[in-house]
Amino acid sequence: MELFFATSNKGKFAEAKAVLSSAIRLRMANLELSEVQSCDTSKVAKTKLESAYAKIGAPVIVEDTGLSLDAINGFPGALIKPMVEAIGLEGIMKITSVYGTNRAHVSTSLGFTDGTKTRIITATVNGRIAGGLHGKNGFGFDSIFIPRGSSKTFAEMGIREKNKNSARGRCFRSLSAYLSRR
Repeated sequence: MELFFATSNKGKFAEAKAVLSSAIRLRMANLELSEVQSCDTSKVAKTKLESAYAKIGAPVIVEDTGLSLDAINGFPGALIKPMVEAIGLEGIMKITSVYGTNRAHVSTSLGFTDGTKTRIITATVNGRIAGGLHGKNGFGFDSIFIPRGSSKTFAEMGIREKNKNSARGRCFRSLSAYLSRR
């Protein structure tokens, strides 16, 4: 099966390839997609999926990941990218320090459609924000998020370990299982 992944993020593409079945030929599609402004990753994934399928017209997946901070009532969620652009990872760590809680969770929503069947898969991983930047792997907020049960940030993990512990990895495993049953 040939499947397009509408993303410009090479790291996300590599993580997807590492999880998805070898029976799936994954192709990267770098597209500008319509994206609703929402803290909810599933709403963002749904609009991105509709936009991607309209442009590609072939089986496609999209993904959206958000970081929610308990210190500020779950904000920013799916709006993490503009927040990081505005205040940096250091600003996020400062927020958790000022508010006295570093608890956070990462939610990923993965959308799939082949034009007849559509599926949105969501997973969440609880954890905490580190007190400093740690690790050189990954991207985005990987250097500050430590998943529950680990002492390492995602950026300190290799791709296999990260995929085992991340919400994105869980979503891609669920998608792989779904596609193998079709």
